[in-house]
Amino acid sequence: MAPTAPVLSPRPRAVEIVCHRGANEYAPPNTLAAAQICVEWGMEYVEIDVNTSRDGVMYLFHGLELGFTTNGFGNFHEHDAWQIDRLDAGSWFDPRYRGEAVPRLDAFLRWIKGKTKVFFDVKRADLSALIALVTEMEMAQESFFWFGEAEQALAFRRLAPHLRLKVNANDADGVATAHDRFGANIIECGLNALDPPLVDACRQRNLKLMVLHKEKGPRRVPRDPALGRRHDQLRPRRCGGAGRGRLSGRAANQPLGIVSMKGRAGTFFT
Repeated sequence: MAPTAPVLSPRPRAVEIVCHRGANEYAPPNTLAAAQICVEWGMEYVEIDVNTSRDGVMYLFHGLELGFTTNGFGNFHEHDAWQIDRLDAGSWFDPRYRGEAVPRLDAFLRWIKGKTKVFFDVKRADLSALIALVTEMEMAQESFFWFGEAEQALAFRRLAPHLRLKVNANDADGVATAHDRFGANIIECGLNALDPPLVDACRQRNLKLMVLHKEKGPRRVPRDPALGRRHDQLRPRRCGGAGRGRLSGRAANQPLGIVSMKGRAGTFFT
C-alpha cells in the first residue's frame, strides 16, 4: 500500500522546489494524481517526461518500455495514441490508482496552467510541435526544458531562443560552456559539485542555479562557503518528499538552498 501524502501548508520561500515526476512516492509518476499532490503542496515546479506515440501524440511517460509503469508491453513509441489512452498507469503502484491514465501532454498543460510551473524533460518529441504547444499555452515564463542529447538541446535553442533551457554542469568551465554553446538559462549541478567557483560562474552570467540532491530523507549538509552563510545558521522546514528533489535559486541575488526530497519526508533549508 502506498503511503498517504502529508498535508502541507504552502508558504513563501526564497527557493523554488522541483518535484521529480510529481509526488512519485505517493502516486504513480508522470500522472495527474502525482501532479495534483504537488499543486496541493504548493510546489513551484513539477518535472515531467515528454514522450511521443507512433502517430505523433505527445504524452507524459519516462522510458521506452510500457510495462515499467503500465499494464501494457512493448516500446512506447511503437504504439498509437488509441492504444496508449487505454492503458492503466496506476494499478501497479497501488490499487487506489486503478485506471489512472497516461496523460496526453496537451490536456495536462491545460489542466496545470495557473496551478504550478513545468520542467520538461524531453525524451522523444517533435521539437517544433512541442514548442508550438508551449507557445500556444503561453507558458514560456512558466516552464523550462532539458535534453539528454547535446544535439537536441542545440536544435531546441535554435528553434526557441525565447524558451528557457537547463544544462548540467559540474564546474565553472562547464557553466561557461553551457552559457556560450547552448545559451543556457539554468545550470544544474549535484550537491557535491557545489563550490564557490561554480556559483561565481553562474553569478557572472546571471544564470539560475539548481541543486540536485538524490539522497532519501534528510541529512546534515556539510559546511560549504558557496551557500553564503553557515549551514548551522540555516533553519530547517519540513516538507513532504516527492522522489528525487531539486531546489533552485537565483545565484546572484539570494542564498542557495539544499533539498532532500527522495524520501517520504524531506527537509529544505532557507
